[in-house]
Amino acid sequence: MRGDLVRKFTARGLATGGPVLAFLVVALTDATVWGLCLTLVALAATVWERRVRPGADNLAETTLLTASVLVGYARQLDAGFDPALAGTALVLLGLVLLAGPLRQAGNLEIRVANLPVRTWVPQVAARGADIVAAFLAVLAVAALAVLPTVLVLVASLLMGAAVGVAALDLARRRLRPGAGGSAVTRALRRHQPEFVLHFSAPPGSEYQVTMWLPYLERIGRPFVVMLREPEFLNTVAAATNAPVVYCPTLRTMDEALVPSLRVAFYVNHGAKNSHCIRFTHLTHVQLHHGDSDKAPSANPVSAIFDRIFVAGEAAVDRYARAGVDIPAEKFVVVGRPQVEAIEVRPRPADGPANPTVLYTPTWTGHHADADYCSLPVAETLLRRLLDRGATVILRAHPYTAQNPASARQLGRLHDLLTTDRASTGRQHLFAAAAGRLSLAESVNRADALVSDVSGVVSDWLYSGKPYAVTDMGTDGDLFSERFPLAATGYVLRRDMANVDEVLDRLLDSDPLAEARWATRRRYLGGFPADSYTEVFLAAARRELDLTGWTASAPRTSTGAPSSPPPEVHEGDDLRAR
Repeated sequence: MRGDLVRKFTARGLATGGPVLAFLVVALTDATVWGLCLTLVALAATVWERRVRPGADNLAETTLLTASVLVGYARQLDAGFDPALAGTALVLLGLVLLAGPLRQAGNLEIRVANLPVRTWVPQVAARGADIVAAFLAVLAVAALAVLPTVLVLVASLLMGAAVGVAALDLARRRLRPGAGGSAVTRALRRHQPEFVLHFSAPPGSEYQVTMWLPYLERIGRPFVVMLREPEFLNTVAAATNAPVVYCPTLRTMDEALVPSLRVAFYVNHGAKNSHCIRFTHLTHVQLHHGDSDKAPSANPVSAIFDRIFVAGEAAVDRYARAGVDIPAEKFVVVGRPQVEAIEVRPRPADGPANPTVLYTPTWTGHHADADYCSLPVAETLLRRLLDRGATVILRAHPYTAQNPASARQLGRLHDLLTTDRASTGRQHLFAAAAGRLSLAESVNRADALVSDVSGVVSDWLYSGKPYAVTDMGTDGDLFSERFPLAATGYVLRRDMANVDEVLDRLLDSDPLAEARWATRRRYLGGFPADSYTEVFLAAARRELDLTGWTASAPRTSTGAPSSPPPEVHEGDDLRAR
């Protein structure tokens, strides 16, 4: 992504140039105080670079900054050779040289949350470089305050002892592992989890897990969440009471995958999923993190899973339409549990005079064939909506900021809505204000949706309300064939030439209202509203109980006995939730 590249280059430049500038100022000028202040800024830059580039090696930069602090301290004292400061320099040299290897060792160790096991050593080791940077910052402040060097030596010795204990403990773990397994393994054996949710994804993707956690908890069986990247640990652990483990290596996975586990769930097609699928004694179930007509929603990689839980029959057809041959018995239609909080609204006699419109632009995707983002043309759309007296709820995709062009386009839309709110008093919701609403709350507040090709359209479909879909490609009349969900929505062309016609239909006449109910059943299952989520919960429990799926018990694609579920018709589930 271009945004990531810009951040990485910026971080590299600051983390490299900052230490050089700080050292030159301290060593070659009389501006020692300014040099120490620049050292503090450069230390912050090295920490930031390790956030942006987790594999960054700042050994040279940290060594230079250490020299800056020590030289600056000596200049502040102006008292010649100081034994305490010399001892501090030796300890710091050892800490700087040890921080890298210690971090590498710590990054290979399992970490846990929501489990009565302390794994402070791997966490301290993994943050060794940051701890050294923080300690150098303290020394720089001490130099600015001209504190006695004996205090600095004592502090450095204590820091060195703590790092030494961590290093010895990590070595013990490697050379003499416990005979009864690690403390994490023993704790998980006591917990007796029946299933694991395996998750690997780029930063900013934690929503893929958090949308499923409430429903996994409602299965009513003990489980564990396995993360393959460390940045998700705190966020995911805060969203559930279940144990959460970070497993960076295959060895740590062996520690966490205890014998009581029967099923592994997945929410995406991350490459590291294959690390877990190698455990053939587990049943592997793909849940997905949304249902849409996007190309990734028919990923051929889905074929490696034992079961593919899908929202409706439309998802099964999507794979076939893409030429992905997957046996029908692998598919299980379970609905989309996340829509249970969405209110279903009957069609009003007339369109609302001052409608509320939800606009959900997606991101540009990893590849050109998955770029459905309408932000480049969205300003025209929003101006037309404002001209009609609409209140806008703008929810951008979490990845939008990763593309600088998309971020700028989104910023212009925020400015437009801010200006309109000031002049008309209409309470548009965007940025942080929109982020405080769940998707279901946003859907319930809105009268109509404008969206790109994304999973939001499928979730919105449950409400029964009208929607429009943007065609950002060159498909023309073939757009609805490639993206069938658009057939019961109103298609906005890329050039926005038909925007007024589409808004007339979307906000007033709504000629596709009846057809949407049939589409709703195909995409989201025809299950009764009062037991909608139970379909997913029952399917998950069946997998855990190892019942069904035998040659003697033929089943439909729902995974249930072959009696069809009751269909939902307009008006059947119009109750408020």
